[in-house]
Amino acid sequence: MSEILRRVQTLVLRGDYQVSRHGFRELAADDIVAQDALTGVARAIVVEDYPDSRKEPSVLVLQYDRDGRPIHVMWGVPKMAGRPAILVTAYRPAPERWSADFRRRKTP
Repeated sequence: MSEILRRVQTLVLRGDYQVSRHGFRELAADDIVAQDALTGVARAIVVEDYPDSRKEPSVLVLQYDRDGRPIHVMWGVPKMAGRPAILVTAYRPAPERWSADFRRRKTP
């Protein structure tokens, strides 16, 4: 498991999280309820891990909403402070761009 995801899960469980402005816009654009992203993080599956990201260590995960539909959520943790978990963005993965299980990008 990703160390970043483990950290995010711990922080979200403690209530130590924040949804970015961009995250709120993307949640609304794809009709995703923020609570689904928050509760779904406990069962998140790592899609891509970015431990050395310039801005903040982050992880793209596959989660599911309350209706069982897939969502991708990008979570980050500030490098210096180590908290809070930040929901950077979330979206519904497009089947034409992702494998059938939504865990791998299709090559162009």
